[in-house]
Amino acid sequence: MKNQIQKDKKKRKCYLQSENKNVILKSIAKNTNLIKILRWNACLQLTNFELNTHKIRLINRCILTSRKNRFNKSYKFSRLVFLKFVRNGFISGLKKCSW
Repeated sequence: MKNQIQKDKKKRKCYLQSENKNVILKSIAKNTNLIKILRWNACLQLTNFELNTHKIRLINRCILTSRKNRFNKSYKFSRLVFLKFVRNGFISGLKKCSW
């Protein structure tokens, strides 16, 4: 479990370091006013990035349990932890209905 969290932190760090460079290279590659050689070199540099620098490689995990399934993006908790907090009243404005 700790190993997965460490891997995820490492991937997020790599993504944050290369985010600005990625945006700049994409804008150069899409700009049709520039010469073809410059755009081509930008495309080549984009393909040479590490795999961990892509946003798709990031996995959203629960803060407490580090579960990746059934993850609530707005609260950053898994479904089980979220329901537990709602039942105990730790999240204001929400309460579990017992029908």
